[in-house]
Amino acid sequence: MATEPIQLSDVHANLLPRNLTGPIFERANELSAVQRLARRVPLSMDATTSIPVPLDVPTADWVDEGARKPLSSGGVGVKTMTGKKLAVLIPVSMEVARTNAAGLWSQLQSDLPLAFARAFDHAAIHGKSMKGATGPFQGYLAQTTNTQQLGATAQNQGGIYADLVKGMEQVVDADYDFSGFAADSRLKPKLLLSTDTTGRPIFVDTTTQGTDAGSGQGTLIGEPIMYSRGVSGKYRRQSTMTDTGLRAVGGDWQQCAYGVGMDISVKVSREATYVDEDGTVHSAFQENLVLLLAEAYYGFVVGDADAFVTYTVAGGGS
Repeated sequence: MATEPIQLSDVHANLLPRNLTGPIFERANELSAVQRLARRVPLSMDATTSIPVPLDVPTADWVDEGARKPLSSGGVGVKTMTGKKLAVLIPVSMEVARTNAAGLWSQLQSDLPLAFARAFDHAAIHGKSMKGATGPFQGYLAQTTNTQQLGATAQNQGGIYADLVKGMEQVVDADYDFSGFAADSRLKPKLLLSTDTTGRPIFVDTTTQGTDAGSGQGTLIGEPIMYSRGVSGKYRRQSTMTDTGLRAVGGDWQQCAYGVGMDISVKVSREATYVDEDGTVHSAFQENLVLLLAEAYYGFVVGDADAFVTYTVAGGGS
């Protein structure tokens, strides 16, 4: 006997099925450069979450028997994380939604992670919403005062390789550990095209095989690198967004943390209207659409923005 397709009316009106929620958040993590580098902490939905951020390593020393024990100079600061709502409105054909809702949820598993990852990276790096307004997080990576221009060093003095190391030096000299890069996809061809004075390539492609362009990862000057277009802030389908000129953020990723809410809520409407990116008003009833409003919660904190350095092209920033 054939299995009956899942109908839209069979699905809870408010929460996405739990067997889909987990994979969506996991895929969003794979597509977000910041989430792959930062540490994850529990996120409370109804209160602020206190996040311990180590400011220094406790100091141990040698003592004689019965002698005064040394007092540690280490310290732990506390940052508070509050869940912020992230939402996306998805129009879907009525025929698809009514006949096979299971296929619709499968499509959501593909679309929602990318939408969530893009918005999260843009806010965590630039401190802005996708529309350019002030972002949801008080601390973000571009607040650092450390910056390094790519292309500033002459080719016969090390070129872009020296630029990367100079940026790393700013973080290390401030007594932080340099543990990786979040880089824009536009940086990769620049790295592969860079050569020494004899024309030999400085870098080879170290992207991990089997990962797509949106979630590429590898190593750069011995440190992990994760690629995301959220670094530059320019996306192909977001015509109103511009390239900031930011190409990478590197630093001590233990100095930032993120949290994820447990549930994704979904509201369904067949009669509502919506406004697209071009400002055109659409009627779901008139155009035979189902509108799905998906909402999730994320949090993000930065211990010290100066534990990071931004790498920019000439005239770039955030």
